[in-house]
Amino acid sequence: MKQNNIGIRKAKNSDSEEIKKLVFSILREYGLQSDPLKTDSDLDDIEGTYFEKGGMFYVLEDDAPSIIGTAGLYAVDRSTCELRKMYLEKMYRGIGIGKKLIEVIVIKAKELGFNVMVLETASVLKEAVGLYTNYGFKEYQPEHLSNRCDQAYFIEL
Repeated sequence: MKQNNIGIRKAKNSDSEEIKKLVFSILREYGLQSDPLKTDSDLDDIEGTYFEKGGMFYVLEDDAPSIIGTAGLYAVDRSTCELRKMYLEKMYRGIGIGKKLIEVIVIKAKELGFNVMVLETASVLKEAVGLYTNYGFKEYQPEHLSNRCDQAYFIEL
């Protein structure tokens, strides 16, 4: 995926600190708490948490190159994956990058053999919720939600 000078690539564990900096700053922007010991501990070992378990984690970079966005595809089981850690820096929101990123993630999920994608989010992330619902995600009630989330969505692939 290229838009202007924005590229997408597979993340590496060496990206972890820059990814955490981006994710935690966006959480603060929306008044949400990071949780490095639980909910966000997946960012400590991206390769082990995502790739080794059958998923994917992408970073978006501008021409700096600096990480300006993230999206993880976590394997819940053989048929279900979870969209995790989809974040974009403020100046890159609302210009179609998020939609293209979801398209890349959905294509990859299908390639990996998943049938359903789920996600959890917080209602204060209005742009993200709008993006998900416009793409066709439907709200549902999961058995449990992570601490900072109050909504869950799914889409059949």
